[in-house]
Amino acid sequence: MGIARAAAFAPASMGNYGVAFDVIGVAFAEPGDVISAEWRDQPGAIIASIEGDGGRLPLDPAQNTATVAANSLLRHLGLRRGVSLALQKGLPLGSGLGSSAASAVAAVVAINALAGEPLSREELLPACLDGEALISGYHPDNAGPSLLGGITLITGAHLTEIRRMPVPDNLRFALVTPDLSVSTAAARALLPKTVPLRAMVAQTAAVARLVDALHRGDLEAMAEAMERDGIIEPARSSLIPLLAEARAAAKRAGALNLVISGAGPTLAAVCAGDETAGRVAAALGALYDGAGIGCMARATSVSAEGARVLAVE
Repeated sequence: MGIARAAAFAPASMGNYGVAFDVIGVAFAEPGDVISAEWRDQPGAIIASIEGDGGRLPLDPAQNTATVAANSLLRHLGLRRGVSLALQKGLPLGSGLGSSAASAVAAVVAINALAGEPLSREELLPACLDGEALISGYHPDNAGPSLLGGITLITGAHLTEIRRMPVPDNLRFALVTPDLSVSTAAARALLPKTVPLRAMVAQTAAVARLVDALHRGDLEAMAEAMERDGIIEPARSSLIPLLAEARAAAKRAGALNLVISGAGPTLAAVCAGDETAGRVAAALGALYDGAGIGCMARATSVSAEGARVLAVE
């Protein structure tokens, strides 16, 4: 009879790991998107339904990252049948958590399972990037971690340019997402076109310190290096309400640092252990609630496996 339906989960990700803009990404254990895929007789991928997006995402296959990625994979596999996708958005849009990448990754992993797993997880990356390119450009800082899991060093779009980094023991995150949307294009438009030599050297040194700390498993040194962003965060800080207050509140509650996740507005605080992460998440949620700004706050960890198949029927 063959497989008629498959479902997959793809986790949230932080594409800019603090100071490591467009260079290091991480996959979070939660939240994430879920996509169910079913065969259909007509060629191509379509969106049958979307839940959790408030009606904001397009159903047009040419305008949705899930179907663009799905069609790329179908072409690569040479399949004449098409697929119908049902998308459950667990990620807010424009949140800095790799929402568009998660949809693309979940679609591709589900279809690969539907087809009997003809490709390895790594071989699925190009199709994921084809989908992600619709929104954020052909760069794997979100799609790579979401697909492959862990902390990834990203020096290009090819698999040979993506390397898994060690994950420090006891690394946890507290995330808070204020109720506003920040587009990647708008956030990138604020970035400086040129950077002074002194600033470039300081930024490069901080990234080097970050990579060194990851390989030594030094959580405190990693967190300290992440927060040494003198170029990207200052340019984007105006997009994030209560950024300074959030950093202070997170550290009072025990966080080691606080950085902007991706383009924002999500903020991510590095914490040592589950108890601290829970306490910091509560403090960040209370800060925004007290200011009359709705938010979603949670504690989470690193997803070691990245995207995963949930069901095959």
